[in-house]
Amino acid sequence: MIVRVVKMTFAPEHVARFQALFEAWRPRIRSFPGCRHLELLHDVADPRIFFTYSHWDDAQCLEHYRTSAVFSEVWPTVKPLFAAPTEAWTLDREHLLP
Repeated sequence: MIVRVVKMTFAPEHVARFQALFEAWRPRIRSFPGCRHLELLHDVADPRIFFTYSHWDDAQCLEHYRTSAVFSEVWPTVKPLFAAPTEAWTLDREHLLP
């Protein structure tokens, strides 16, 4: 299993729009084959910053999502709302809590 963390900084006037869009997309992303978990985290210090935190079966599943019709709808819609470039990390889980 891999973990994907994506940091997104939005223009202040686009924060509410992004939140509404994410809620609409969340079920489609969450039900994508290989996606085991999806969360949206909101920075407590800067209301423009969000993180998606997701678990995927493997890198192939994540890549399949990134080349899917779902992603091709999400990305072009959300990209113009950013105030800064996104940052993303794909991580292996080394230690699982009991």
